[in-house]
Amino acid sequence: MERVSSNDESKVKGQRSKAMDRSFEGLRVWLQSRTFVNSIYDIMEEVKDYGFRDQIQRAAVSIMNNIAEGAESGSDAKYMNFLQISRGSCSEVRSMLYLCLDRKMIDQATFDQLKGEAISISNQIYKLIESINKSQGDSVKG
Repeated sequence: MERVSSNDESKVKGQRSKAMDRSFEGLRVWLQSRTFVNSIYDIMEEVKDYGFRDQIQRAAVSIMNNIAEGAESGSDAKYMNFLQISRGSCSEVRSMLYLCLDRKMIDQATFDQLKGEAISISNQIYKLIESINKSQGDSVKG
């Protein structure tokens, strides 16, 4: 897991389960998704299609909330499930960004920036899932 702090929390906390030692606030991917959600809210502020606005905002919020909920869910399996849901929400937002562009709610530059951020977040979530998978394999071996 990529964290803001360079401290190795698992060494400090000793024998407690890795699943119990997670704090979402320190995850770079959660921090980036929080910024992303605020960007989505900002661009949707003047949109009059309230159903569309609500849907893209909910999908964006789902990205960060599923990272948070999974991090503190208590097991690696649950965490990975929440992370998969979060990746799905990234895809949903990206899809809706195309509609924003088509309907001229955003310009090409804004689309490119937000789409890039969504892809970056999705890739980070994937790496986090891979890290959890690897740690599960390491704990079985060791």
